[in-house]
Amino acid sequence: MKRLLLILLLCPFSLKAEVRLPAILSDHMVLQRAERVPVWGWAAPQEQVTVTVAGYSQSTRAAPDGNWRVEFNLADAAPAATVMRVRGASNELIVTDVLLGQVWLASGQSNMQKPLGEQKGQLPTFGAEAEIAAADHPELRLFKVARNAQKQPAGDVKGSWVRCSPATIVESRFSAAAYYFGRRVQQALKQPVGLIDASVGGTRIELWTPPATGKEAAAPAGDSVLYNGMIAGLAPFAIKGVLWYQGESNIIDNDDGAAYTPRMAALVEGWRRQWRADFPFYYVQVAPHLYSVVRPAHLLHGAESEPMLWEAQAQALRIPNTAMIVTTDLVDDLRDIHPRDKRSVGLRLANLALAKSYGQGGIEPFGPTYRSIEIVGDKAVLKFDHADGLASRDGKPLDWFEIAGDDGRFQPALATIDGAGIVVRSGAVDRPVSVRFAWHEAAQPNLVNRAGLPAVPFRSEKPIPSNALSR
Repeated sequence: MKRLLLILLLCPFSLKAEVRLPAILSDHMVLQRAERVPVWGWAAPQEQVTVTVAGYSQSTRAAPDGNWRVEFNLADAAPAATVMRVRGASNELIVTDVLLGQVWLASGQSNMQKPLGEQKGQLPTFGAEAEIAAADHPELRLFKVARNAQKQPAGDVKGSWVRCSPATIVESRFSAAAYYFGRRVQQALKQPVGLIDASVGGTRIELWTPPATGKEAAAPAGDSVLYNGMIAGLAPFAIKGVLWYQGESNIIDNDDGAAYTPRMAALVEGWRRQWRADFPFYYVQVAPHLYSVVRPAHLLHGAESEPMLWEAQAQALRIPNTAMIVTTDLVDDLRDIHPRDKRSVGLRLANLALAKSYGQGGIEPFGPTYRSIEIVGDKAVLKFDHADGLASRDGKPLDWFEIAGDDGRFQPALATIDGAGIVVRSGAVDRPVSVRFAWHEAAQPNLVNRAGLPAVPFRSEKPIPSNALSR
């Protein structure tokens, strides 16, 4: 022992010179099949490093600060298991059981964090016991980022890749929504899928947003501590896209839902800047919840606080390469802020990815989306996108439509389907000016399209943006 200690004391440089990798580049990982796949790490200044993976090899020298990086084109690489070798001057690292496929990063607060099974203070997801028992998917790999908040961006995160199994899905407490997403994508594409879960309950969007710079400096960025501790150290690991489920705390803590659009833009643009990639950003519009009943002391706008956030989330669709799913029909208890149906959330997100990121046909991933209004006498005629097969989900008259005249007072309205549109009227409003739909925190409206997807809540004076991705 004394001899070993003497060797360690006499040879500090050789220890520091050993080539190292970040946690995300480790056994059982999935590498994205893409044209630009970075591999990076640390070594002694100017140390030569050689990386070999999937039959490809790249060499470089570490910079004066010890950082090094190489890139591979793995777009056409076979998805079969392989190893990655990283050789430095004094050591070699061998990363085993590496698959090539599709990688997605899932983030947000408690509804993204919620696992299949038990979570303190929450009911388990529907069918959790059977779903856990069936979670044996060796080509689905999970990386759970350890919770970490810090003032400066970290160069690494804590976590490890595991094969998805009944044991690992429970031990990792992995996101149920992300799991269902990954399972669907993996089975549909017949490719390995890697999922990264970086989520923390009860957190505002500002905590996940990179420090504002340049043109984003005007957007409020908070103190960025979760971005610093749990996101920054993942980049530039190649990913196909991001899944985002957050917003509840921006209602509860600040009741500033109307300001969510620029904050969403700062988040998306900041993450893309960090990765230097314009990956798709798919997100969940938060579910109905009785905020004004359960948390009345925290709200300024009462039952309209959540619709204001819904509107701001929908307006964030103006950000290029984004898309949103709606969850107004997935709540089993309006007093519970954690709806138990995370399977439908994951499947809807997966359908976005399959239709828009992977070009699979025959999938309608969007619900009816308000486009325009025309006033005809005492009626308002509304037009929608994604309106094929408009119908009432429960066969009852369409609900949660309201109409107002010049006085701005909204009245309950009769709404009827007319082809790809809706005709709205009320005997209490002779000269309508505007219409709103699902403008209440308890709204669980029944308007759907042929795909069975719910319509997006809206106010007619704010048409929902339709970027190139969501058309």
